[in-house]
Amino acid sequence: MAILNASIRTLDSDRPSASAVAVRDGIIMAVGDDAQVREHTGAATELVDGDGITLVPGLVDSHIHPFHGTDGTRGAELTGLRTLDEVRGALAAERARCAPGEWVLGWGLSYDAFHGERIGADAIAEATGDAPSFLSFFDYHSGLASRPALALAGVDGPREFAAGATVVCDAGGAPTGELREAPAMELVIEQIPERTRAQRLDAYAQTLRRFNALGLTGAHVMLGNPALFEDVAELDERGELTLRCVLPLLMEPAVGDDEVEALLALRDRGGRRWRAGAAKFFIDGVIDTGTAWLFEPGPHGEGTEPFWPDPGRYAEVVASCARGGLQCITHAIGDRAVATALDAYRDAGARGAAPHRIEHIETLRDTELPRFAAEGVAASMQPLHAEHLDEPGPFRWRDNLQPEQVAAGFLWAGIRRSGAILALGSDWPVVSADPRMGLAWAQLRRAPGHAERTPFTSHQALRATEALEGYTSEAARAVGEERLNGRIAPGMRADFTGLGGDPLEHPPDELPDVPVLLTVVDGEVVFRG
Repeated sequence: MAILNASIRTLDSDRPSASAVAVRDGIIMAVGDDAQVREHTGAATELVDGDGITLVPGLVDSHIHPFHGTDGTRGAELTGLRTLDEVRGALAAERARCAPGEWVLGWGLSYDAFHGERIGADAIAEATGDAPSFLSFFDYHSGLASRPALALAGVDGPREFAAGATVVCDAGGAPTGELREAPAMELVIEQIPERTRAQRLDAYAQTLRRFNALGLTGAHVMLGNPALFEDVAELDERGELTLRCVLPLLMEPAVGDDEVEALLALRDRGGRRWRAGAAKFFIDGVIDTGTAWLFEPGPHGEGTEPFWPDPGRYAEVVASCARGGLQCITHAIGDRAVATALDAYRDAGARGAAPHRIEHIETLRDTELPRFAAEGVAASMQPLHAEHLDEPGPFRWRDNLQPEQVAAGFLWAGIRRSGAILALGSDWPVVSADPRMGLAWAQLRRAPGHAERTPFTSHQALRATEALEGYTSEAARAVGEERLNGRIAPGMRADFTGLGGDPLEHPPDELPDVPVLLTVVDGEVVFRG
């Protein structure tokens, strides 16, 4: 294939711009002007007219859940509903759609919809009636179960967990319906009827195609396990894995040494468009529920405990994974969680071809900021996690932190300009997977199209080039693939995103409306707008 007559932003310092690119067997063969590239074409070459297309290296989401998210986005979408009346209306409509006895499901629920009312089953009882019901909050760190669902799961009181999870109970010891963190949520989720494998794989393939239509060519998939490897391998064999995927293996707090060794044996699993080679850890929860781990507790005393009950054991497992050649990836939102992850990586004293990395980093002390660059740790952050912080209303994220922790929130520019790797992503389905929205937020620190709003700590905004690199060359560096991805240059993988406007020149407020015209993975056109 050859793409001609385009405007190409190569992100390659040897040739920053071009008009044409030639591809063979999924690899870039030539980059230059149309005449230079035509020399590499023949009768069998597919010629693509790039008129009106700005071609950039394939956009990669560095933190996304295409498979787990597809499993979890069943039922009513509650995203954007800001009052309980709106939530109840959506659930009543979903209940009317369901057959008698069928589970009423929902996802994307906001904590702020409760506005001071207690989170619990009673808040949704009238809307869901006697149907078992389970709702996922937008961050997937909490869920809300109806009383019939709790009964089916046998949840009738508090439980003890190996990790920092909670079945929230009232003063009398009865469950309220609120379930914090995955171990508690799974008590109810395990009762929900699953799709068949065929239905699941079809749903995954549809999700991947939707992401292609957004311009995405790659994903760092943040929850992986051996069973998911089999599903992804099947999609790859079918030719339906239209997103290049890196899949870390999830390391749970209760993992034993024998289990670690068994998971290490999967390090080199992979196929044409996917690979393993990394381990994922959670050291804390989220700020909104008070489960992020902080040096100074929040105003209401939250943030005092890690998700991994024994941080020393976390460090031991990190060291084992690092010695075994796995890249270590840690979810760390609170400032103390970030410091603990940095300490564990430093003390492990080993790393493979890819840097260890930390996800989210929503508040950070000055002490730890320079350590990312100095210690070779990559930062992975999500611009849309700062959504709504350009609005004055009460939000749990802001209300659960001290003022100085709020001021140290989402330090994108500080981390990037310290010399550290800064990869960007979405965390879909927590927020929109649209990279155009991410590019806009990264530059504006406010909602695009709302110039009247005050940007959240505007000095932490990224420049246009830094934002685009976060989805391309920095994303490649974050998984040790800078010699394969992230630039349009001979010898690199032929992953491209074609837009109807130049993301480095287009006003950020208008980026979400720039059309995606072409998405290419491995030299295959997977979307044409």
